Parts: sequence; structure tokens; C-alpha cells
Amino acid sequence: MLSRLFDAAYEVPQVKRFLNKRWYQYLAKADKDAHMLFMNYGYSDGRAGAAALALDPADEPRRLCIQLYARVAGALDLAGKDVLEIGCGRGGGSSFVMRYLRPRSLTGIDIAENAVAFCRAYHHVPGLSFRQGDAEALPLPSGSFDVALNVESSHCYGSMEQFVAEVARVLRPGGHFLFTDHRPRAGLARLRGQLVARFDVVEEERLTPGVLAALDADDERKLALIRRYAPRFLHKQLGLFAAVRGSPLYENFRSGAVEYVRFVLRKASHT
Repeated sequence: MLSRLFDAAYEVPQVKRFLNKRWYQYLAKADKDAHMLFMNYGYSDGRAGAAALALDPADEPRRLCIQLYARVAGALDLAGKDVLEIGCGRGGGSSFVMRYLRPRSLTGIDIAENAVAFCRAYHHVPGLSFRQGDAEALPLPSGSFDVALNVESSHCYGSMEQFVAEVARVLRPGGHFLFTDHRPRAGLARLRGQLVARFDVVEEERLTPGVLAALDADDERKLALIRRYAPRFLHKQLGLFAAVRGSPLYENFRSGAVEYVRFVLRKASHT
């Protein structure tokens, strides 16, 4: 009964936003040793002929999560661009994009104050900055970025429509939105409709096989971290959050009930 009541409450946008903010605040505060610079499920590229991503040795332990950013943010040449990452979390993705893809500037924004404080203290990269803010009410001027990036974050938002409207507002004419996340297969048409209401689709790709391969490859490491650093009463919840083998989300990826998708979208230019 309590589980059903919680599930019903979670579908209320205000409740969903409150619970997700508190959860991410807790994770940001608990991980004092920076084991968790990334909070995505990772990606393993199984396409024929796909070249291995060259990484500095310090980045190698986080290869799977970085490869997801490379697949999404690397869809465009970001050199000389002003980039905004919405939902930057622990800042690992923003740091990777700034260091490897070389935009002119990158602003990471996240709703969790603790996460932003961590990012500011940990990531020191020229051109990279962080600030607190709500994805559905971005505290940024209109038309101030060339590219917006959103990686595995939007499923936590109360209103996808409001989020997409805010992305369109802060982008310059002709700007691009690089987006990836998961949705129930039955909800993919709705997601696409929410995106095309404000943007033209340049690319669209199903990433589920690569994400599932990354989850398999990273399963033992995640479980070891949970067992070593988390209180026992949180082990199950963290396993669900990390989509370890046997968790509902992992099984839904495996069955195809949930799909992981990537979009490159473009805002119309003024004529």
C-alpha cells in the first residue's frame, strides 16, 4: 500500500521535483571522496569500425560514462561555441566536454546546491563554470548559448514541456540542443512530440544496446562501491538508482520496455 501511494505521489510534478532534488543533494553531500563524478549509465559502442576514444590515463577509470558524453556532445563541433549543460550533476561530463571538445565556454547548471558547490571546488578548467538553477526556470538570459546539452536528467523533471521551452529560450537562433535520456517505449512518441514542438530534428538514434552493454560491464564496480561506502539500509535503493543487473530499469532496458534515445535538435534561425 505504501509503495503504491509513493508511486502515485511521485507522478505529481511538484512532488517529483522535490524528491529528486533531495536525493541528489544527499548523493552530492555523501560522496566526499569523489568516487562519483558521473551519474549516467554509460555507453559502449558496438558499431562495426567504431574507433576507441582516446583518453588521458586519469580519465580511463570513467571511460564508460565518458563515452556516453562523447556520443552525445561529440555529435557537433563545439569549438568556439558557448555551451550550457543542464543537469550537470557532479560535473564530470562538463569537465570532459570542456577539456576534450574545446568549446569557448561551458556553463554547468544543476538544481542541487551541494552538487554545484562540489563542482566549483573540484573542477578547475579554464572556461568552465557552474551555477545553481532549475531546468524548468533557467536563471539565464534569453539567446545566450549556441548549444545546450542534457544527459540522462530530464526524466526527473516535473514538466518536460516547460524544460524544452526554457532550452529554446536560452539558445541563440540556429542553436543546437544535444539531448539523451530514457523513456518507456510507449512514451517515445510523446517525448518526440515534446521536442519537435520547439526544435527541428537533425539526428535521432536508439542507444539502448550500448547503454545496456555499459551497465553489464560496470555492474561489479558499482556494487563494490555501494557495499564499501554506503550504509547498508541504502544498498537496495542505490542499486535501483544505478540500474544494476536484476533491477527493474535494467530488466526493462533488456526487454525493450524502456528505450534510451539520443537527439540532435536545432532551433530555427531568424529569416
